[in-house]
Amino acid sequence: MKAIILNEAGGTENLVVTEIPMPVVKEGEVLVKVKAISINPVDIKTRKGLALYNKLKEEGPVILGWDIAGEVVEVGPGVTNLEEGDEVFGMVNFPGHGKAYAEYVAAPANHLAEMSELLTPQEAVAGTLAALTAWQVLIDQANVQPGEKVLIHAAAGGVGHFAVQIAKYLGAFVVGTASDANYDFVKELGADEFVDYTQGAFEDAIQDVDVVFDTVGGSNPLRSLKILKDGGRLVAIAGGITDELTQLAEKRNIKAIAYLVHSNGDDMEQIAELLEAGTLKSHVSQEYSFDQIAEAHKQIETGKTRGKVVIVL
Repeated sequence: MKAIILNEAGGTENLVVTEIPMPVVKEGEVLVKVKAISINPVDIKTRKGLALYNKLKEEGPVILGWDIAGEVVEVGPGVTNLEEGDEVFGMVNFPGHGKAYAEYVAAPANHLAEMSELLTPQEAVAGTLAALTAWQVLIDQANVQPGEKVLIHAAAGGVGHFAVQIAKYLGAFVVGTASDANYDFVKELGADEFVDYTQGAFEDAIQDVDVVFDTVGGSNPLRSLKILKDGGRLVAIAGGITDELTQLAEKRNIKAIAYLVHSNGDDMEQIAELLEAGTLKSHVSQEYSFDQIAEAHKQIETGKTRGKVVIVL
């Protein structure tokens, strides 16, 4: 089968389409014939030698990716929830070695959900790592309650566009930050208020927030403390929870959390239900072929992707 191997950390030229043996399914796994793959910022960071690279290279060859949608073609021992022919999608083995950049992927059955006939593989695969991140942050970490004011940074991005929708589903008053070009998009997602971060400091535009979900990193989390109520919650997925921030947060009884998403089939099934019902909608801004992996990575690297980028096999 074809797989995209990362020969060494660095640029996109190190991503090479290679023929490798088919994976062998183990206890609790299924073999999935992949129809679509989702690309995430963590893929790019790992490709460059950051994020999960050192962990993955110990289990070489390094095959990036964690998000897949496709058809079950083989069922391993002990699997009872899936069978051959099932259409499935999910985030596989994160934060381990997902090996999603391949024509076939051996995946734990309990990391997958069945894919509705109402969804295309592209729509389904877009709702994996990004949607799971938003789900786990807002529900498990921030414990968002109806009527609370929730600020989503980078609300037009992959995680952000799901976070806006999930926060609305939870009954929150949602504020989204993005550039003015994304105003209509973010409002259509359900945001009650929009802040154009290019026109001034966001902390001057919004106050009395219960929950901040930061997907940007850098100085954003520290600046976000200024807009949080005492006793509020701040969850960051891209760094920025420093010792200084933690000390300042503690003085105001603010819960400050650095969070990394993890594979969870139960959560995946919840998201599958919301996608099928139309409560959640994936926005796929661009599609690429398997051989265009470099172009897909470069698009994510712009930092300006609206919604999700997917690879179609």
